[in-house]
Amino acid sequence: MSKNFPKEALNAINKKSGKTISENAVKKLASTVKPETLQSEAKLRQLIKQVSAMANIPVSEDTVKDIVAAVKKSGINPSNMEALMKMMMMKK
Repeated sequence: MSKNFPKEALNAINKKSGKTISENAVKKLASTVKPETLQSEAKLRQLIKQVSAMANIPVSEDTVKDIVAAVKKSGINPSNMEALMKMMMMKK
């Protein structure tokens, strides 16, 4: 993730969740994501649940499956946390 987390992404998260999530909270969570996180279904599911809890947005099991499948299919770059978060926000 870039040093300057795009304000648009953070604003979209806050608007969608109805909760104010700080840039530091997002960076802290993003710093825990390693390349193997996106390659392991169990770790990816855990990350989805962490983001869901942080944003206070419930995510159904079907949506979790869809996100996991989309991440695996997309070959998303693990260093691009912004793209992963946008994908998750679109799946609500």
